[in-house]
Amino acid sequence: MRTRPAGIGNAHADWMGSLPSILSAMPLKYLAVPGSHDSFTFWVDVHAPVGPDQKFYVKYLATMFSVLAKKVMVKWSMTQNLTFREQLDAGIRYFDLRVSSKPGEPGNEIYFIHGLFGHKVRDGLLEINSFLSRHKKEVVLLDFNHYYAMDEDHHVYLIRMLQEVFGSKLCSDCAVENITLNYLWEKKYQVIVFYHHPSAQGIPVMWPGNKIPAPWANTTEPNKLIQFLETTLKERNKQGSFHVTQAILTPTANTVAKGLVWGLREYLVERNLPTIMSWVQSQRPGVDGVNIITSDFVELTDFANIVIKLNNLLLSKSERKPR
Repeated sequence: MRTRPAGIGNAHADWMGSLPSILSAMPLKYLAVPGSHDSFTFWVDVHAPVGPDQKFYVKYLATMFSVLAKKVMVKWSMTQNLTFREQLDAGIRYFDLRVSSKPGEPGNEIYFIHGLFGHKVRDGLLEINSFLSRHKKEVVLLDFNHYYAMDEDHHVYLIRMLQEVFGSKLCSDCAVENITLNYLWEKKYQVIVFYHHPSAQGIPVMWPGNKIPAPWANTTEPNKLIQFLETTLKERNKQGSFHVTQAILTPTANTVAKGLVWGLREYLVERNLPTIMSWVQSQRPGVDGVNIITSDFVELTDFANIVIKLNNLLLSKSERKPR
């Protein structure tokens, strides 16, 4: 049984339900919401083949140097340490999800993927649903944005799975400006699913991907990342969509080669987090501000709490909670 990381509790398990009424009446697109990048990578299967999301040379190396190559891949594929339940308890409400079938495996089973295969998608959804059933005022945004080795039958299987697991908790696609926490509570909706694939067209509870743009800086340098995030915030759509600020650095092949034995967390994330989190703390939600913010290894800093507290800036001085 996997042990819970030290210092991780459920202090923010009910943060949405605890917001002041003035905030629960605002469109969700104007609130600050903490999210995780590659949300499911807290466990990957080193015994399964390398995923179809990887380039040919990575698959070749993994075949030639199986055990060694996969040990390296684990260090660079994992971007989170917390399970879905632990992330939810910590306050994370947006999940970045990439999925794949296992080529050659019979049936239509779908798995989370990031270089290496993770858990079955169904297991993750059931864990999220269990949390939501216990916390009736909490809402999650599930962003299915990358698909690998999936044909039409796989998409039908996954969409049906989402409907079976969440049922009446699924929020139907509508004007983003209408989505307030009050609206969601009244309708007893707790899940907004974004499905970036034509297979979901015409299905009311599957929101199109264009309603949740997530510009990607694709850089290893924190200063370039911050410049990119500020530029894309200024260009944020005024109407019709949520917005994801990806406060993450992306390793290149050269980065991996230089930091081979350390891995993503030690070589790239930990040393640059102070700069990135300083920028996050300086942000403000609202019409022209941040909405969803994602991070790697959300437990390394007080990430969720920092993002949630930004919402106090939307209150007048008399309404702000004492720190």
